[in-house]
Amino acid sequence: MPQIWMTYDEFATLSGCDAAEARVQALHLSLDRRKSRDGNTRVKLTPALMARFFETIREAEFDLDEAIAALRDTHRQMSGVRAAEREGLGRGVA
Repeated sequence: MPQIWMTYDEFATLSGCDAAEARVQALHLSLDRRKSRDGNTRVKLTPALMARFFETIREAEFDLDEAIAALRDTHRQMSGVRAAEREGLGRGVA
């Protein structure tokens, strides 16, 4: 089974609270905690918390897909305008 470890700041973002509240929540849920080599304490997510984390990623990817589609549409529109401008320039020169 995969393991996901988060700092209190990351866990706070997932939980919709601040880092101090996330620490209290981690203690209340009896989440495993470890001090990492970088000096940050991390908590291990339970399967239910991992499911919530994966859901936030799915939602974020959906927004990313929409942003990519919007950029491609804008590119197509800009490319069409430039092509029309070039055609207009070509006619005026001849």
